[in-house]
Amino acid sequence: MLHYGRYYWDTGVYFRALNRSRVESMGYTSGDAQFQVGSSVYKDKTMNSDIKVLRASDSNPDNNSVQEEPDNIAATPKITWRSYVWDTFDKSPEERRFLFKLDAVVLSLASLGYFIKYLDQVNINSAFVSATQIYVLRFFIGLAESAFYPGMQYVIGSWYRKDELAKRSCIFHSSGAIGSMFSGYLIAAVYRLEGVGGFHGWQWLFIINTVISLPIAIAGFFLFPDVPEITKAWWLSTEDIAMANKRMDLEGRAKRGTYTKAKFQKIFSSWHIYTLVLLYIFFNNGSGYGSQPAFSLWLKSEGYDITAINTYPTIASAVAVLFTYLYAWSSDTIFRGARWPPMVFAGAVNIATNASLAVWDIPRGWKWASYILGSISSGISGLTFAWAHEICGDDNEERAFVTASMNELAYVVQAWLPLIIWQQVDSPRYHKGFITMVFISAALIATAFVIRFLHRRELARKRQLIEW
Repeated sequence: MLHYGRYYWDTGVYFRALNRSRVESMGYTSGDAQFQVGSSVYKDKTMNSDIKVLRASDSNPDNNSVQEEPDNIAATPKITWRSYVWDTFDKSPEERRFLFKLDAVVLSLASLGYFIKYLDQVNINSAFVSATQIYVLRFFIGLAESAFYPGMQYVIGSWYRKDELAKRSCIFHSSGAIGSMFSGYLIAAVYRLEGVGGFHGWQWLFIINTVISLPIAIAGFFLFPDVPEITKAWWLSTEDIAMANKRMDLEGRAKRGTYTKAKFQKIFSSWHIYTLVLLYIFFNNGSGYGSQPAFSLWLKSEGYDITAINTYPTIASAVAVLFTYLYAWSSDTIFRGARWPPMVFAGAVNIATNASLAVWDIPRGWKWASYILGSISSGISGLTFAWAHEICGDDNEERAFVTASMNELAYVVQAWLPLIIWQQVDSPRYHKGFITMVFISAALIATAFVIRFLHRRELARKRQLIEW
């Protein structure tokens, strides 16, 4: 059965209104279209006999039958104490099996890929070759890896629901910190291989990294599933694919569309792109000392040997991984999907540690603590992307464009900011750098609160429309 008539559109939800002036007065655009009835989300839901709500994904002009959908997925995920351990424990057996396969492939490939990305990055920085060779090699490495992180975050946001999203995004992100930590031990080990087989130690780094990376790349080629509506992954059954699409429908995650002039106008007229990009710029440039080896340089200035300089900073990486998991689990469970509380906490810790290092003449034990705790804000990256997926979830093109812009523009800023505030001549005190981190962290907290306010207002506006 198909409905014909005038429908009203806003961020992926259509409204059929008999009282046209009431909806148009709120600024919604209208258009003639046909829609299939049968959404399990808004099925036969009529308010005041004049507005019928249908999901954008219910549009199906070429099919006159309602496709049977999986009935073993809860519209609102059940949460008991078991979900505080792992979110699949409260789901149906069918959904647990599906998520096990999804985690085994998507999450594993994402995490392993990001792990080896950081091995590549550290290897380049450690290679004792001519400057020209480093720049050329770094260019091609960067060209290959630049799209990996935002692309994987987009794919993760295309498969997982809100109660699952932060954990997967943060597990993926933490693999980078694990890669950095592992690289410290690897560098310390290959330092002893200097001259073995006629190779320098830095050459052994690349050999070992190739042995680790190549199997992961080959596995990704054969296993990676794309996104639910176009996947042809051999390891997913027809029922799995139907379940994946139903789960995204329940989340309001829109399917792929096309980029048009009107689409770009909509994206750039929304607060989403400006605030979320700003949030990620503050995160990316305000955590981990602007990607500078501040901890290592301080250890070097204190006279520690090469092994200590390469291994002690891995303590900070390990603590960062631990806090990444704490942020993810607390956001998905204790804070019931709220992403901003861990961001505020991380920003506050950043202010305290960087202000202490800016003073510099502080007790030695507190200086160690400041360097070790100064990296824990890096764990909120996954939360920023999870928040973006949820805020932009009902417009696929906006979600893709915004998440890509977050990553891209953050690194555009990172390309020049360290040249100003993390100058080598200031090492290891970096007074300008530490002071700047304090202000960037305060801006991160303020931006998180602004996004929280705007998002709540937007959700209230949508609820008001549905209640009419």
